[in-house]
Amino acid sequence: MATGFRIAATLFCFTSLMDFATGAEQLKVDTKGVTARIVYEAPIDGGHLAELKGKYKMRITEISIAAGGHVGDHNHVGPGIRQMTVGEMEYIMPQMTHTYRAGDYFFETGDISHRVINKSGAVNTHLLFEILPVELAGASLILPRDKPAP
Repeated sequence: MATGFRIAATLFCFTSLMDFATGAEQLKVDTKGVTARIVYEAPIDGGHLAELKGKYKMRITEISIAAGGHVGDHNHVGPGIRQMTVGEMEYIMPQMTHTYRAGDYFFETGDISHRVINKSGAVNTHLLFEILPVELAGASLILPRDKPAP
């Protein structure tokens, strides 16, 4: 009986960890008017940083947010560079708010909670260039670790 309980508990823990690793957690992030499309993904399998080989991948995701749309409070699994390609967005972090416009680039560590709002009257689009765990399937956004100021 105790062995059966241990097996069940182990399977539950493993399933919970796999849900997190495969991106199931991000489904809880509040979004409105958001579409995302992975446009490129490749494992890091060479280069001078041997400690990355086989453990991480590079991914480019295109995100579009409709007029009045938003992505609620969230973090990302890994760091990356963002590039606004169309329109503008308000980017809200705990200590500051910034408006990014087409042509702007910025770096996101992934561990600082933020939210994004499209206050304009048109769709905005930006690219996420990320370093992620190689086994991650699905979106890179996860529930926030802290909360941006209202």
